[in-house]
Amino acid sequence: MIRITIDAREIRAAEGQTVLEAARKAGIYVPTLCSSPDLKPYGGCRLCVVEIDRMRGLPTACTTPVAEGMTVRTDTPAVRDARLAVLDLILAEHPLDCLTCVKNQRCELQQVTARLGFTERHLPRRSRVQAIDDSNPFFRLDRNYCILCARCTRACDEISGNNAIEITGRGYDSRVGTAGDRPITETNCRSCGECVVRCPVAALAPRIDTIPDNEQATICPYCGVGCGLILKTRAARIVSISGDSSNPVSKGRLCVKGRYGVTGFVHHPDRLTGPLVRKNGIYTPVPWDEALETVCSRLAQYKPSEVAVISSAKATNEENYLIQKLARAVLETNSIDHCARLCHAPTVAGLAAAFGSGAMTNSIGDLKKAACFFIIGANTSESHPIIGFDLKQAIKNGARLIVANPAPVPLASRADIYLQHAPGSDVMLLSAMCKVIISEGLFDRTFIEERTEGFEELAASLADFSLDQAAETCGVPLTDIKAAARLYASSQPAAILYAMGITQHSHGTENVLAVANLAMLTGNIGKPGGGVNPLRGQNNVQGACDMGALPDVYPGYQKVGDAATRRKFESAWGVKLPYRRGLTVPEILDSIDRGKIKALYIVGENLILSEPDSGRVRQALSKLEFLAIQDIFKTETAELAHVILAAASFAEKEGTFTNTERRVQRLRQAIQPAGESRPDWWITAELGKRLGGKGFNYSGPEQIFNEMRDLTSSYSGISYQRLESGGLQWPCPDEGHPGTPILHAKQFARGRGIFTPVGYVPPAEQPDADFPFILTTGRSPYHFHTGTMTRRVTGLRALQPREILEIASSDAARLAISAGDTVRVTSRRGAVTAEARINRRLKPGVVFMSFHFPETNTNIITSPASDPSSGTPELKVAAVRLEKV
Repeated sequence: MIRITIDAREIRAAEGQTVLEAARKAGIYVPTLCSSPDLKPYGGCRLCVVEIDRMRGLPTACTTPVAEGMTVRTDTPAVRDARLAVLDLILAEHPLDCLTCVKNQRCELQQVTARLGFTERHLPRRSRVQAIDDSNPFFRLDRNYCILCARCTRACDEISGNNAIEITGRGYDSRVGTAGDRPITETNCRSCGECVVRCPVAALAPRIDTIPDNEQATICPYCGVGCGLILKTRAARIVSISGDSSNPVSKGRLCVKGRYGVTGFVHHPDRLTGPLVRKNGIYTPVPWDEALETVCSRLAQYKPSEVAVISSAKATNEENYLIQKLARAVLETNSIDHCARLCHAPTVAGLAAAFGSGAMTNSIGDLKKAACFFIIGANTSESHPIIGFDLKQAIKNGARLIVANPAPVPLASRADIYLQHAPGSDVMLLSAMCKVIISEGLFDRTFIEERTEGFEELAASLADFSLDQAAETCGVPLTDIKAAARLYASSQPAAILYAMGITQHSHGTENVLAVANLAMLTGNIGKPGGGVNPLRGQNNVQGACDMGALPDVYPGYQKVGDAATRRKFESAWGVKLPYRRGLTVPEILDSIDRGKIKALYIVGENLILSEPDSGRVRQALSKLEFLAIQDIFKTETAELAHVILAAASFAEKEGTFTNTERRVQRLRQAIQPAGESRPDWWITAELGKRLGGKGFNYSGPEQIFNEMRDLTSSYSGISYQRLESGGLQWPCPDEGHPGTPILHAKQFARGRGIFTPVGYVPPAEQPDADFPFILTTGRSPYHFHTGTMTRRVTGLRALQPREILEIASSDAARLAISAGDTVRVTSRRGAVTAEARINRRLKPGVVFMSFHFPETNTNIITSPASDPSSGTPELKVAAVRLEKV
């Protein structure tokens, strides 16, 4: 510690602290307007000036590091005069409409002015009027209030890494501007609001900013990052949301959906406020008793082989545990699955085979230690924006970046090497990189010998592998493939990140095994900054898998086919359990179509928009004798239900979520459920009781969690009490265990990691004369999955109101398609229309769409071909043709 004196008080400061930080920690007031704890020192506002012995002039406290024996004075006549002069300059042209200003009583300029006793202006009032940018639906930029503290531009640089705004002009003409002075919505701004929350005045302010009277910390309901939210409420409604700075994952940062995309759907008039039963073709509100008895009486009519259950990645761990328990212990079926089948089922299969555990090996906060990132099949900055923030900062600090993606995702423009390979050629690309690493001796021999098996088999399988053929198949120059292999292998540590661009293929499990091969070859497993990091798409898809919402495993990935495991669960639940593996979602739908499955209970999934070949999905679901849907909205799938059970939203219940890095975190209730809606756990428990099930009398989620952890060793040491002080990462086998930030640190979960030779299998669909284009799909930064929540947020709809077809400029020219034209996209399964957008970086022959809009249901045209190992459909490759409408 360093000893310094501030205002005649001796205090101890940490090495590297600034004078401002030391003063604040000691409770000594030093005014500032440009300083923010998560931004680099700037010294722009000059309000934090102090006197320091043996230093000339008045240095700024925010930029001056402490030094042993330093003597600081914060409140001398010279310091006071300097600060008042600065305030006089700021207020000379700052609006003085404080009482009606949106930041009244929360304005930092107002607070500093009062604290410094500024009561009289000495400079003449200036009447300059500056432009207002009103283009964003969530906030406005009013430069008339701007004090040029640069907090907003620095946040856009140092936090989000987007650099959408900057200080433009010079001297008196300086202002917050954009490239070419375009409206902010026409830049690369992603509306994350990091600039807004750091603005000390009303220059950047929310359009609606109600002062709350209460707040509650919880977890975001969108992607798998697991960001912490502070839900601010007034009169039983959420009025605003801020980031939770204590959350170890997000550290107070949020994306556009987390910050602005919650209130609109939670309080939307479309919310289901009570159960509905279809009577004579009309949905009729009924009491809960009637709805529950209707569901139970109908389900009880069917044999176990005629019933299936689909759980939800949006539901809590406790709810997923109960749903699979209901399926197995009451309905007597293992045909329980959820949307992991659409995304990371190949991860569970592939990584479990290679490593012994099918989960992200490292932690999100650990990524900043990587010397190199290899991102393949992921649009990280838009699908997982907070991880994207970290990656962009790491790259600025010197980390190298390799991006492999058929679509030119935003991070590709920052890559040292961009491999724009053909959709479905991932195995060829990854195998080529492994071939280069082995043939050039770049592999980690010690790691391979001490911790793996199967290396000789892998090397032998690649002996006759043709790099030239791989380059031709991938459509990538061989020099780039070699350069990527060398960069990844020579960078220590190096992290692989991937998402659905790897898994949503008819060979998704082979893709994952190839990723595992590459990581083990270079020894990048079990170390900080390395690892294989599958990025989960939904808030609790990891937890739903962990809880056993899968047809072949109980909670904790304990096999249903293992007799000893089955006896353990039979003893705990007091019933005999089915021993045969159940059906996956695609198999369930096929069995419905063939008349084998007659009743289906779906929680929180919108299959008609999420599944491939959705026309066939609709046709199959229409054949069901009984369909019960449990959701917060009457979704497109719910339109086919016989009974709709109104569920509470994430903001209206308690529980836990498990994020993509295996971190279990507490979900907390901020408001009461809408109308007569109920938490999913309550509804499922009531069904269990009324169907005669044992052990469904729960007082709340904590009791359910405790039952689950008694049966699941990876969760055994996690309790609600421990989660009060932050999340814990599984495996956590006992209450003295700190959790596991990095998997496979000393040995793999299976003992030794195993290399698996993989062969290239082309995608199930190839372009031909009738369907000459390849369609690949992904997410928009403004919408989520089937859009059930985001399409009900007015501002998000304003930022992207409709589906977009991205097409290469050469293809557009050949087909006489211009930006904004309506284009019909047809596959072998059907057709949809979308608005054209020209993408000059997209390869000819490839087009891109998202799948968020029911009016353009992209999954009508996607391919149902699936990975034989996991059942995951090939959503990333479909042959289509284009016609201008």
